[in-house]
Amino acid sequence: MSGVQSFDVGSLRCHLLDAGLQRLDGGAMFGVVPKPLWEKRIAPDGRNRIPLAMRVLLVEHPGGLVLVDTGLGDKEDAKFLEIYGVENAGDPGPTRLEDALRSLGHRPADVRWVINTHLHFDHAGGNTLRDGPSGVRLAFPGAAYLVQRNELAFARHPNERTRASYLPPNFEPVDAAGRWKLLEGDGEVLAGISVRLTPGHVPWHQSVLVRSGGETLCFLGDVMPTRHHFPLPWIMGYDLEPLRTLESKRALLEEAGREGWWLAFEHDPEVGLARVGLEGGRPALQAVPPPRPA
Repeated sequence: MSGVQSFDVGSLRCHLLDAGLQRLDGGAMFGVVPKPLWEKRIAPDGRNRIPLAMRVLLVEHPGGLVLVDTGLGDKEDAKFLEIYGVENAGDPGPTRLEDALRSLGHRPADVRWVINTHLHFDHAGGNTLRDGPSGVRLAFPGAAYLVQRNELAFARHPNERTRASYLPPNFEPVDAAGRWKLLEGDGEVLAGISVRLTPGHVPWHQSVLVRSGGETLCFLGDVMPTRHHFPLPWIMGYDLEPLRTLESKRALLEEAGREGWWLAFEHDPEVGLARVGLEGGRPALQAVPPPRPA
């Protein structure tokens, strides 16, 4: 996976950035789909893990740089990285996300808005970074951080199933710095950039829409982590409410198909962007554009 894939949505210049790679259990990633089906699309390793990108979106917006999700960050120990098969750099050098930003001529301090689809460690871990042997600092000190108010509350009250995914150093320092801007449901956060609740993976998961010049890009987050999850029943075993995921996907893809949206896949190890249209009246993945020079 290349570090940067650049494209335009109307007048807005957008970039998909490589924030690292992880490896998770293939059976968990595909839920009730039998292994003989999913392994034809993405091969597991000897531990039944499949490679998954940690891809984020950067939008060059008149209101300032907008970053959607932040990858893993650099705070986890060697045991954590080995369990999840993480490739991320950092410790002590820059993370892949920092490198990708700098390749575009931007510094982390230039980011003005950070939108988290949700607060799991592979989506919000890069909100903060190590600061010395035991400290934590904001990764984007000039940014306001946006998430659903109820997602933050949910992250703060984990249970036995969710505790391993919601790690307080990824979100509590943002609160301590007074940098959260908490959202209440669907809505526009900047001109042409809006959030839409797509629950199921977690109850307050949101996807992010970028609209300009008659074009729409949907950064899916975990409602559809890879292109292989495009069929409606292909839903992660990690999802807390899979039937809600089903309905979130159905509604999103029906609109996307009618309007010819671009879809951005956060975890697909090979394909970051694809257009969806209608074939026989039903949503179908269509063009996958070649990357443009950054």
